[in-house]
Amino acid sequence: AIHYTANINLAFSSIVHITRDVPYGWVMQNSHAIGASLFFMCIYTHIARGLYYGSYLNKEVWLSGTTLLIILMATAFFGYVLPWGQMSF
Repeated sequence: AIHYTANINLAFSSIVHITRDVPYGWVMQNSHAIGASLFFMCIYTHIARGLYYGSYLNKEVWLSGTTLLIILMATAFFGYVLPWGQMSF
């Protein structure tokens, strides 16, 4: 939190500062990226398991899981993808 900045103009500089100047900042950045990728791989594996075993036949549970997946994707988009697009104008 000490390296966080809410200013959109300084956000990219903040990431560069963390990866270059903070001790082991590059480890934090890489572990964050790898952890996020692993999280989504686990989500997709969980969905594939549900498809394989026919869990989609239980409509109530399947629709609640689909709703959670849509919320997860929206959160990832609005919280990560969209701000990076705004910083690169």
